[in-house]
Amino acid sequence: MTLSTVVTGRLLAAGLDPDDTERVVRGALDEDLRYGPDVTSAATAAPGARATAGVVARAQGVLAGLPVVLAVLDAAGIPPGAAEPLHTDGDRIGSGTDVLRITASLRELLGAERTLLNVLTHLSGIATATRSWVDAVSGTGCAVRDTRKTTPGLRQLEKYAVRCGGGLNHRMGLGDAALIKDNHVAAAGGIAAAIAAVRAAAPGLPLEVECDSLVQVREAVAAGAELILLDNMGLADLRAAVAIAARYPSVRLEASGGLRLDMAAAVAETGVDFVAVGALTHSSPALDLGLDVLAC
Repeated sequence: MTLSTVVTGRLLAAGLDPDDTERVVRGALDEDLRYGPDVTSAATAAPGARATAGVVARAQGVLAGLPVVLAVLDAAGIPPGAAEPLHTDGDRIGSGTDVLRITASLRELLGAERTLLNVLTHLSGIATATRSWVDAVSGTGCAVRDTRKTTPGLRQLEKYAVRCGGGLNHRMGLGDAALIKDNHVAAAGGIAAAIAAVRAAAPGLPLEVECDSLVQVREAVAAGAELILLDNMGLADLRAAVAIAARYPSVRLEASGGLRLDMAAAVAETGVDFVAVGALTHSSPALDLGLDVLAC
């Protein structure tokens, strides 16, 4: 089976891959049916009964995941016209905000409820956390980026949620950009050697070099690196790295490692171009949203 044309179009418009999204949502729905049919809904909802339900925010935050919710409903047999989004991904929402209204078969709606909410609460939690970081560095010229520290199988959805929160995506995988880390440096025999090896193997591919000392920063920029990841550096070293990079107009700097929200502004004010925050995707708490049946 494939998703409907309408849902596919909405996923594409959001920058989401329909095939990958369908894999995720069908896998999630199948998990709930692995041990048998939905006996509770079959026992309590009359055959053919229809209902209207609303998804409501129970806490304030930033919304993310509505196109994916439509894919969940579609995969569960509920047509896209049954759902009426009342807000848009990226919107700030308050507690009590109505997010989505659905009118559909009651049994199918109840069967899809948990998967729908799992998607929406998880992605909205990531968007909410991202917006907090974006707000914290506002006015500094520094942008917030994610990492590859994502839930296995959910990378494109979690990175979409980061975008909904106002953040930027780092590389999606190992092939769309190169990131030379300490183990690569050890394998190549040095930073300059690693940069030369990657450029020879993949000319034109975006390349970033992880440095954990100012000595390595100097070596990387001298070797022509234009994006430097400053790993676990304190504020003084970040400022010093910015001063080094100032002599190379094309070089951009990214602070990473051990960053906390309460220090975000101070880190951004050192002059770095990006802060990389793995916690956006690996540690953001879900945003509390619920689905309530309004009428049967």
